[in-house]
Amino acid sequence: MRNLEFYLPICAFSQNCLKIRIRLAGMENYFPAKKGSFLRVSQKKNFLICDFIKMPHTKMRLFMNYAIGIDIGGTNTKLGAVDEKGNVFEHHEFKTTDYGDFASYMHALELAIGELCAKIPSADKCVGIGIGAPNGNYYKGTIEFAPNLPFGESAPIVEALRMVFGYKHIYLSNDANAAALGEKIYGGGRNLDHFIVITLGTGLGSGIIVDGKLLLGADGFAGELGHVCAVPNGRVCGCGKRGCLEAYVSATGIKRTFLEMLSKYNGVSSISNLTYSELDAKIIEDAAKAGDIAAKETYEITGALLGRCLADFVCFSRPSAIFLFGGPVKSGELIFAPTRRALDENSMPVFKGKVKVLPSELPASDAAILGASAMVWHAIELEA
Repeated sequence: MRNLEFYLPICAFSQNCLKIRIRLAGMENYFPAKKGSFLRVSQKKNFLICDFIKMPHTKMRLFMNYAIGIDIGGTNTKLGAVDEKGNVFEHHEFKTTDYGDFASYMHALELAIGELCAKIPSADKCVGIGIGAPNGNYYKGTIEFAPNLPFGESAPIVEALRMVFGYKHIYLSNDANAAALGEKIYGGGRNLDHFIVITLGTGLGSGIIVDGKLLLGADGFAGELGHVCAVPNGRVCGCGKRGCLEAYVSATGIKRTFLEMLSKYNGVSSISNLTYSELDAKIIEDAAKAGDIAAKETYEITGALLGRCLADFVCFSRPSAIFLFGGPVKSGELIFAPTRRALDENSMPVFKGKVKVLPSELPASDAAILGASAMVWHAIELEA
């Protein structure tokens, strides 16, 4: 039996004294209590210890509900226990790449969920599980043709977890949709019913909130704004199309644009000695901030393309705000200034100046876990 300790406030009684019945791990006893005190239950070795103490409110550990957020990536799978205020109070992770098929991966995931829950007092209640994964189909609960995951054509992850854990609330979506719900529940979209989240990483993902709800479309894959055509007959994208926004506005796209600028300026750059594999968006960002002309123009082009496409997106859903999230967003005004400028220049008069472009308010380290768990809290909120 693992060590534990929790506290129960004794306040909802009119009598000064009462008897508290404790039953835990097969041991049972009765204890006298005084109104206004706290029952402390702890376990040391094989002994259950109960006593009554006065505790400052800052140290109070009351029972609570939590949701489990799961972020399935091509390299790592990360799990977190999240309360309804967005506090991630326990973490666990394992290597996705250690498993060569869906069955072995699911066995590892089930064990990981068990290990995560084992860190949490048993009196706390898990209300559900949210999963963010590439090509996650919200309606079917399946991961379909996911790149970098050996799961085959369709992996029924929601059904598999429901059979093991039995929770009513188990949801799956792609990581960008999960990020949008995370922004709605915990971030800058808390008081907004219309906004878009753009995630910038290796690729470009997006999640769209309309009337306070996530836009899913007929099969759960609506909102692939990274694959609208930004440059006709342009660069080949990872999806097989040409000219997709993702091929230009992403960490990978920034590298490709920088190499074009390097050619334009005849190799004159403070980082021209680096190979393609050595370059990354952060190195280019640092060079731009130091005044490197090729790097600065890279970010100008990136922001201009993003802003022009955002103007088109505004015509579709008329958001109050567009939140940007991901590594390249940390460059600050390097990307925000040209993006906002291009959005304004390309907006219809009726929309001009009405849409804010803002950094996401989700913490970068836990954003994916928060986004996944938000699906559970959002569903519970809609039920209320």
